[in-house]
Amino acid sequence: MAHKHTHDNIDWPARLSSLRRADELDAPFAREVADRLVDLLGADAKPVIVDIGSGGGGMSAAFAGALAARGGGRIVLSDAVGELLEPATALVRDIAAGTTVEVDAVRADAASDQLADHLPPADLVWASRVVHHLPDQQAAIDGLARVLAPGGWLALSEGGLATRCLPWDLGIGEPGLGNRLTAARDTWFAGMRADMPGARSLPVGWNKVLEAAGLTGVSSFSYVIDHPAPASEAVRLSVVDWIAWMSGAGDDELSASDQATIARLLDPDDEAYAGARDDVFVLGASTVYLGHKPV
Repeated sequence: MAHKHTHDNIDWPARLSSLRRADELDAPFAREVADRLVDLLGADAKPVIVDIGSGGGGMSAAFAGALAARGGGRIVLSDAVGELLEPATALVRDIAAGTTVEVDAVRADAASDQLADHLPPADLVWASRVVHHLPDQQAAIDGLARVLAPGGWLALSEGGLATRCLPWDLGIGEPGLGNRLTAARDTWFAGMRADMPGARSLPVGWNKVLEAAGLTGVSSFSYVIDHPAPASEAVRLSVVDWIAWMSGAGDDELSASDQATIARLLDPDDEAYAGARDDVFVLGASTVYLGHKPV
């Protein structure tokens, strides 16, 4: 079922369990990024961090830990999907219990022109893989910049390297399935944006978008997500989630042969079930773009 409170027509509540699994698996990487970003905010004040499109709450949890370690602050989760926002906020509040970190939640559409009216001025705005789901991406970044307090930072996690999970030859179907899944997802994504009401193209890199929003000192860094084989159970289940998501998004672009292979990989009763293979893995890279709001 599609949910009208998102622009991309994706049923995000149905993905909550997979989002949570990915957050738990990638928690050490998220904490490293959170520590790096919180270090930008100075040592004296208790900063305000706003997590736009907070999803399953994993990055907010990482920020809560980073804030607690430096003496406190405030984390505000914001999402358009209440079915995600409520459990994510509960998770982060549990993590922050007994610390000097305040946790709040604001349900809001990140594409709204009034976004800054609903959120506190932020020392750091974090937005991970949400802007590309919005119709006018430049306007959305402009809106995120307005949420920043003077001297605040926008950290935009977009792009990087596509995730790889599967051996080249699985022993069933044609070799190279992982590459075809990624290509099918990319075709679906282009179609999703083309069908989105009010969508506008963005023919420049993300650093140029931050500069156009009036931010200064624009830079970027990338970090690697690496869960190598032999795979733990958590990694294997995450790979099952990845196959299900990628194949569901790009189903129309996949051959009948590939669809049959995917059905076997997703069937716990099949000997080819991906969740029972310790030769799967998760390897990818994410890029974070940083911009500073002038004082």
